[in-house]
Amino acid sequence: MSQMTRSTIDKAEIEHFSRIAAEWWNPQGKFRPLHKFNPTRLAYLKEKICQHFGRDPLSQRPLEGLRILDIGCGGGLLCEPMANMGAIVIGADASETNIEVAKIHAEQSGAVVDYRATTAEALAEAGEQFDIVLNMEVVEHVADVDLFMSATAQMVKSGGLIFVATINRTLKAYGLAIIGAEYVLRWLPRGTHQYDKLVRPEELESALSQAGLKISDKIGVTYNPLADSWSRSSDLSVNYMIMAERP
Repeated sequence: MSQMTRSTIDKAEIEHFSRIAAEWWNPQGKFRPLHKFNPTRLAYLKEKICQHFGRDPLSQRPLEGLRILDIGCGGGLLCEPMANMGAIVIGADASETNIEVAKIHAEQSGAVVDYRATTAEALAEAGEQFDIVLNMEVVEHVADVDLFMSATAQMVKSGGLIFVATINRTLKAYGLAIIGAEYVLRWLPRGTHQYDKLVRPEELESALSQAGLKISDKIGVTYNPLADSWSRSSDLSVNYMIMAERP
């Protein structure tokens, strides 16, 4: 089956996130965990990108001129800070509602982001190429993981990077990220994550390697309930991030 006849879109997932799209920029709303998580992932992305491209992380616009794709961008929580650091940012999401919310917020904040209601496979088919592809907290929501990973990896330029963040398929993750976060603490609407759609690190590493990319870093991200904050960790059993580069 060709990529033209396959799709990464899971209609139920798109409908779910479209229904709560207005909540994207409310730090106390349904995306509160993502707002709490954002500083940790932003710091990691900035550090690794600056190291790789020889940029000064202390400069005002350290990502100046780098072309970045944030696939599954939602309301733009990563797009806007990346753009404010000087990057040329394309934010793509299959939900037109998410894209409209993101556009409105960018206009209000003054951030310059090219938002598009489209899919990874459509962008790859169009021959789009990027210095950096951000594949963050989205792979667990797509219908075809292999196609999604292939399409996103295909868009990484030679010498470029891809970052993938998701939730591991472990019993610990089921207990904390699904039962704990959705049913006990009610951080997220019930049904936000499905255990059988979670992806293990080795599965992502295999997909990235098959696409010709080299794994250059992987870390876990853990939550401290006492401090109500997230931090990097060597524990990949729940939340984790992988960085890979195209030689």
